[in-house]
Amino acid sequence: MPDTTHHTRSGEVWILGAAGRIGSAVTTRLVDCGLRPVLVGREGDRLRKTAEDLGLRVVIADSIDTITAEITQQRPTVVFNAIGNYADTATTLARACMPGGHYLDLAADLTAVSRLLELHEEAVKRGSTLVTGSGFGVLATEAVVVKLCENRPTPAAVRVDALASVATEAGVMGAGFAASVIDSMTTGGRRYQGGHMVTARLGADPQHLALPDGQEVKSAGAPSAELLAAHRASKAPSVTVTTALAPTSPIVRAILPLAARLMSIPALAGFAVRQMASIKLKAAPRPRRHSWGHAVITWPDGTRREGWLRADDGMDYTAAVATEVAVRLAKGEGKPGAYTPAAALGPDVAIAAGGTFLLD
Repeated sequence: MPDTTHHTRSGEVWILGAAGRIGSAVTTRLVDCGLRPVLVGREGDRLRKTAEDLGLRVVIADSIDTITAEITQQRPTVVFNAIGNYADTATTLARACMPGGHYLDLAADLTAVSRLLELHEEAVKRGSTLVTGSGFGVLATEAVVVKLCENRPTPAAVRVDALASVATEAGVMGAGFAASVIDSMTTGGRRYQGGHMVTARLGADPQHLALPDGQEVKSAGAPSAELLAAHRASKAPSVTVTTALAPTSPIVRAILPLAARLMSIPALAGFAVRQMASIKLKAAPRPRRHSWGHAVITWPDGTRREGWLRADDGMDYTAAVATEVAVRLAKGEGKPGAYTPAAALGPDVAIAAGGTFLLD
């Protein structure tokens, strides 16, 4: 039985990292849904101005320890973690929400998502719903796999392709994104083979895909959490994942193993993150009209199905997904446990966030 002691919650939805691109977008969307989110972050003009403009409450917290203490004391109903570094922050913050409180984040890397999902039994016992990967990353491909596998036997093989198209905002790359790039390099590729996750070459399985809207995109293998979600959704013994964010140039792919070995040296990795974090980015429109989640599924009898999820800008869609998940958790629609979005709330959460399925 779930732990039902001390379940009195404030009814509030807290936005951690509310001054960031996704945090601020989700804040606006929640207000449009009639909610009054609480903005949580470091002291700063941007956070204060957003709160004043929307008439919202602010919680000033400058560290994970401080945020955890505030969650434990004030007992929000839902906590949305948009501060990044999920491998280190997610489990700590999710546990602070228990018992009875709910949690969601935007993690899309294998390490962070795996760690959060390991809290499943604890979350079930304590009556909390934890949803990781609540953005384009994870949901866009997971939802297609779930739809294609509905009422069908276990497939033999699955390939998913995460093909985000994102407009770039002017500014610096930032330490969080830089660290995720280096982490992907040092982790290397992954795939499921014989039902077990095994290592694979980073940049493996290069794809040149013709999109349903007539455009084209290249992708290649990377250690993203879409792999784990697709395996959990399909139970297929063979699962591969590619992403449009992975390098597809033959020259770059050839030097990746050496670069990965170099980046495994902590001092070099730290130096690389600092250098990349300061790279200045120019504003640019998204490279393709749509973002796409794609899955190709093959069954033991040779049956093959293909499906797509179409969305617009990947970051905008991520904000819409996070908003939809947060609203549903606030309404108590989640089931206790730790999940990826389609596993927690069904694949149609992808449609509610503005996506469109194209299934054969």
